[in-house]
Parts: sequence; C-alpha cells; structure tokens
Amino acid sequence: MFTQEDSHAVNTIRVLAADTVFKSNSGHPGAPMGCAPMAHLLFSHFMNYNPKNPKWANRDRFVLSNGHACALQYILLHLMGYPTTMDDLKTFRQLHSKTPGHPECHMTEGIEVTTGPLGQGFANAVGLAIGEAHMAATYNKPGFELFNNYTFMITGDGCLQEGVSCEAASLAGHLQLGKLIALYDDNHISIDGDTEVSFTEDVVKRFESYGWHVLVVKDGDNDLEGMAKAIEEAKKVTDKPTLIKIFTTIGFGSVMAGTEKVHGSPLKADDIVQLKKAMGFNPEESFHVPQSTYDLYHAKAAKGAAVNLEWDALLEKYTAEFPALAADLKRRLAKELPEDWAKALPRFTPADKPIATRKLSEAVLNKVADLLPELMIGSADLTGSNLTRWKTAVDFQPENSGIGNYSGRYLRYGVREHGMAAIMNGLDAYGGIIPGGATFLNFISYASGAVRLSALSGHRVLYIMTHDSIGLGEDGPTHQPIETMAMIRATPNLVDMRPADGNETSGAYLFAISAKDRPTVLAFTRQDLPQLEGSSVEKTLFGGYVLQEVEGADVTLVGTGSEVSLAVDAAKLLAEQGIKARIVSMPSTTLFDEQSHEYRASVLIDGVPSVSVEAMTTFGWNRYAHESLGIDTFGASGPFKEVYKFFELVPEDVAAKVQKIVAFYKNEGHVPSLVRKYFH
Repeated sequence: MFTQEDSHAVNTIRVLAADTVFKSNSGHPGAPMGCAPMAHLLFSHFMNYNPKNPKWANRDRFVLSNGHACALQYILLHLMGYPTTMDDLKTFRQLHSKTPGHPECHMTEGIEVTTGPLGQGFANAVGLAIGEAHMAATYNKPGFELFNNYTFMITGDGCLQEGVSCEAASLAGHLQLGKLIALYDDNHISIDGDTEVSFTEDVVKRFESYGWHVLVVKDGDNDLEGMAKAIEEAKKVTDKPTLIKIFTTIGFGSVMAGTEKVHGSPLKADDIVQLKKAMGFNPEESFHVPQSTYDLYHAKAAKGAAVNLEWDALLEKYTAEFPALAADLKRRLAKELPEDWAKALPRFTPADKPIATRKLSEAVLNKVADLLPELMIGSADLTGSNLTRWKTAVDFQPENSGIGNYSGRYLRYGVREHGMAAIMNGLDAYGGIIPGGATFLNFISYASGAVRLSALSGHRVLYIMTHDSIGLGEDGPTHQPIETMAMIRATPNLVDMRPADGNETSGAYLFAISAKDRPTVLAFTRQDLPQLEGSSVEKTLFGGYVLQEVEGADVTLVGTGSEVSLAVDAAKLLAEQGIKARIVSMPSTTLFDEQSHEYRASVLIDGVPSVSVEAMTTFGWNRYAHESLGIDTFGASGPFKEVYKFFELVPEDVAAKVQKIVAFYKNEGHVPSLVRKYFH
C-alpha cells in the first residue's frame, strides 16, 4: 500500500518542520516531527478535502488539538495546495502572516477551528462530529447521503490532561459519535519533561470507560501499515468514537529526540544538518519539497475535488427531489436566516405582568425555535432553571437510547460547562448550525477559555446565562456573579446583553441570532421584572438608549438588566424632591461603544452628571458614569429583596445617594464630558 514516496513525504514534513521553526526562531518542532507519519497518512490516504473549495459541506474535518504543533498543519496545507505558500512557512509566527503562532480559523484557509490552548480542539472536534450526525439525520434520504464525513483529530498528552477534553470525551462516548476518530500522539513528553512526573494514568482504560473504541499502535515513527489498519478498523465501528493510541518519538531524527528539549525550542543549526543528511536531504537547502511529495498530495487533492463534484451533482438531484429541504439546507449553509423570522419575537407593553427575563427567554425560544431549524440549544444540567427547552424540542441522543435521536436539537450537556462551550465552537464551525448553551451566569467562568476562543474565532454562539445577579438570592456569593459581566465586557468581539424586560429580551435574541461572526452572552434574571415604559426591541440593538427623557434634567441614571426598573423607581422618589432624572437603559455596553459619537453624545448628554446602577462590580462603569452604585465585594445569602436592601440597591437608598451626587456636582459647577473623554 505504501511506497518510498510515502516515506520521503513523511521525512519532508519532518525537515520542513525543523526549517520552519528554525527560521522563525520560535515554535515547537518536536511534535510535528513525531506526528509526521500519522498526519501524512490522514491527508494523503484517508481524508476527503478540496483546496479549491475549502468550505465544501461534506469535507472530512481535521482538528490539530495540540495546536502548538501548528507548523505541521501549515506544512500540510501547503503540500495539499491550499493558499498557504512557501513564503507563509518562511514567515511563520511573524506579524501579519497567514501562519500565526497557533492555528486560527479566521486567519488561515483550511483551518477548521482555532486551537492552541490545550484540550480546546478536542472538544471542538466533538462539536464537529455532533454537527455531522445532526445534519445527516436531518437531511439525508435513501439514495441521498449528503452528510457522511469523518472528523479526525490529532491530540496529545497535554490535551488529554485538560479537564475540557475529559468533559467532551465523556459526552462523545455517551452520544456514540462513530465518525469521530482521535489519533493520540503518545510521546510521553511535556514541557516539564517525561510524563512520568505527572501523567501516569491508563488512558486506554479511561477512554474505554467513556464508551470509546480504543486501539493501540506501538510504532508511530515508522509503521504506516499498522496506523492505516487502525484507521480502517476505526471507520468500521459506527456506534463509538475511536481513540488510536500511537506511540511516537518527539523530535524524531533530532539528536534531542525523545526529550523535552525538542518540545518548545528550535533545533540547533548543526542538528538540522545531521537531520537532513540522515533523511536524504541536501543540508545546504532549506524549505525544499521534492516534486514527488507535491505530486502525492496534489493527486489526493484532485481525488477530493472529484468527490466534491460528485457531491454537487448529488445535491442538485436532491434539490429536484426535495426542493423545500434543499432550499433550507442551502440557506443554512450560507448563514442566512428565514425571511420575517423576527416578526415572531414577542413584544410587550407596561400593561403586561412582571416576568423574570429567564422566562421571557423561554418565551422567545418557544416562538422562534420551530422557525429556525438551525438552532441547537442545550444546558449544562440546568434545563429546569435555565428554561431553555422549548415545547416541541426533541433531544439529540442516539436512536438506540430511546430518549431522542440525532435529528433532535436539544443537547443535554451534563455538568460540563467548559466542554459545552468548546463543543459549541465546533458546532458553529461545522456550518448550518447556530448553537446555544445555558448555565448560571456565574458558571460561565468555568467555560471562559472556550468563550474567549468563540470571540477570537468569530463563532456565532449563544451563551444563555440565567440567575444573573444577587437577585438569585439564597444560593449566596458562591453563585452570585459580581465580576463576571466586567470580564465579559472586556473580552474583544464578545457581546454582552443584559436585558431589562421583555422587549429587550427579544431585542437581545434578535441581535444574537443575526450576528454571523460574534458570540453573545445573554444574561437573564431569576426574579420577576416589570415591562418598562419606553423599552424597545429595536433600540436594544443600539446597546444603550434613552428610556425616559425629561426637560432640564439634573441627573442621568444608567441602568442595566434588573437595575433599570430600580432606576425608574428611584427617579420617581427623586422627582418628589424636585430632582429631574432621565433614565438610560444600557443592555450592552459593547454595542453602545460601536455607535456613532453623535448618538452616544445624545444618550450621555454633556452638563448632566451620570450615575450607573448595577448589582455587580462598579469596575468599568467610569466610561459611562461619573459615579457608580454597585457591589465591589462578594454577594450574600438570603431572600433576594433582603440582599438588595443589604447592599443599598433599593429605590430609597439609590435616590438618597443620587441626591448627594447631584448636590456635589452643582457645588462643583462643572460636569466632565463622558463621551468626549472616553470615546473617539
């Protein structure tokens, strides 16, 4: 099955990895050199891909979970014929290059997901496999197998130590994801040295206990036949994901092979010379690829392009046979939404009863879920509290479980917040799916590593976070988010949404579902809130707007979420004291920052002191307020009304403090301009 050209191609990858990292004077040569045989096998013999159409919907997916080995992936992209050029390899890890220090899907064509933080890619791969299973169950028909791709990943000792990979692996086994195949590069080395210092568990038994099919290949340095047989066997097991444990030598061919010294530093010049001589390359040449290696990979790419054309023809026949389904599929793959879906969003007036925003969120999902088949929502074991399961929902479960099927759109993530977030990144990356996952707002901190990658990668992910403040009451400070929203607001490209009532909740979902390349955190209350005079679905999209205006205002009260109605009630008490307060609702500081200078200046007007009110940290509010009322300690346990009173976040206390603030600025005779100071 394998020829001398295969062996030469493997050694080409090894030598290119050494050259690439040496030229950059930064990076990880060891893992690419050790993984070269298994990677070569996947891309030259097993995977279907088409560099001329990188987003072909039924391509096999590949994830380099141990993203520090990214030189390997860039080399493979170059060999296959993707836009990654030899010059890109020579500018590895340099500013503005298409080959950044770890794989980034928004930077480099052919990279499926952004990896680097260990374990994230593993969970992304689980999301990609869920995506395939769901799309196949939704659209495949007899004679029309539109979706049947595999998800392959290369993972390593570091990834398998991370908690996020454990969470994702456990769920993958439960879900019986038979088209997920992980190649475990077991080189026994981490940065600290041999894994005997910290990682001695039996990985085979662990994954077998997760419900995985596990195979072992003892010579990953040379045994192409053995690895190929293992992959073929893995593909035959359709009701379990497969882990293939492959023993390799990190930095194979280097004089430092098998040690941590080859992990995170370039090889020395004389080491590269001996490496090239040993592998049949001219030590005077750098970045050299034999034509036979290009031919091998280009032939595989040509086969993939032919399979892509066959798929296109199948889709056209499918379109003729199932026009409605085909139109729906094409719309979803194009990231377009159904026309007029937003008309179903609930709207409210002050005459409507007070409702917790988590229940208003549930109302939105019940209105739009059946109109948006791309929505795949789930919860980290808090469905009854998050209220995320709509009335017609079917669980995503294996058919043989008796509790759902793969066409189901409700995911039971279990108590796996971090795994949930990273899996959702994979779901969005698969295409045609808008994932949403729920837990308590405070526990988004468990998932922050994956949330950050949602933002960096531009994934459309809905983080549905309930119990968003001290308003959750008796569960106390372990569950009450204080600093959490500040962290969310500080994360680039992550949109905060903390709606104050029903209209703003609908507006928050309107933005989150419509945003094609941004994740959104939707923060919802446990406690009931009134429907506010002046609130608006459309105005929510501005991030902040004037809820109630007054002539000759003495103060602007800026509230968010549950504290907007608190500001409204405080304003009524201030009016009794002759103090005129205008009210600004600020559901999203991120979106407000993106508005024009003129708009922001019309909301935060000059000459009038601004006071923010939020039952969380005051950190960050100096951009929007001269003074801030909030909580800069941890919360407290008790009935929520008593807790609000304890922290002096009730109308009487807020009004008394604002009265003093107004008097102070009148005495000062000057109010600094917020918009001019903080916005450009």
